[in-house]
This record gives sequence, structure tokens and C-alpha cells, in this order.
Amino acid sequence: MSDLTHFNEQGRAKMVDISDKAITTRTAIAHSSIEVSKDIHEKIEQGKIGKGDVLSVAQVAGIMAAKNTSQWIPMCHPLPLTGVNIRFSWSNSQDIWVLEIEVEVKTKGQTGVEMEALTAASATALTIYDMCKALDKGMIIGPTYLSRKTGGKSGDFSRQNLP
Repeated sequence: MSDLTHFNEQGRAKMVDISDKAITTRTAIAHSSIEVSKDIHEKIEQGKIGKGDVLSVAQVAGIMAAKNTSQWIPMCHPLPLTGVNIRFSWSNSQDIWVLEIEVEVKTKGQTGVEMEALTAASATALTIYDMCKALDKGMIIGPTYLSRKTGGKSGDFSRQNLP
């Protein structure tokens, strides 16, 4: 178990000690998506969802999720985030609309922000689902994935085969 840093000498879970790690600039970009009907797409774009401005609320939910990741994911360190940016783009095929969600998270710290970016992307998609579920419970979330990360001891990562 020596290669698994989240386990102690007894094989039990632990939070990794990052005391001796260098402070570096770290970024992570994660993606998710939600597939919606043409009707939901139109209502989101026209601001006609009864619960409010769907994309604005989802953006705030994603930012809050990034900031609170250590409260959701047990072994994550609380991090001082220096930036969270959430972008949306629509694509469609026939009557199916897909809202692509891209989240970029940044920090200067001793550990990476991959989990913060993934949590934010997930929470953003879940918030959109919550705000639109009265119209259609058949929406599909995902895939959710890390597309890029920079900084830290393990170096940079860039997904080669995007879903």
C-alpha cells in the first residue's frame, strides 16, 4: 500500500500531509453536460423557467460547490481558491439540446484543484436539472471529466481523447 497516499500504515484512510509540498500555481479544467429537450432549451434561453435564471443560479451553485469541496469529499483539503470560472455552450442534434459546462478553478497552494473543478461541474449540472425537472425528469447528465490540470509535483495533464 506504499503507493496509495490516502492510507496510513494500518491500511486505514487518512488525509495526506502536504506540509512539505511547494506552493505553486495550480489550475484544473473540468467538463460536464446536460441533455435537455428543445422546450427546456428554449425556456432557459428565454428566461421562462419558473424558478429563475437557470444559468445564473447554476453558475453560483458551481462556484459555491468549488469553494466547499472539502466539505463534500472527505479527504480533500480546504483550499484558498483564487478563481472559479464557469462557461456554457449549447449544441444540438435533431430535437436534443446539450448544454456543455466548462469549469476552470485556480489556486496557489500545496495541492491541486481537480476535485474542486469536478465538483463544481457536477453541481452546476445538478442545479440545472433541479431547476428544470418540473418540465422533464428525463434529462441526462454527463459525462463529467477532467480535461486539463497544471502545476504540482505530478506535472501537467491534458486529456487526449475527449468524450
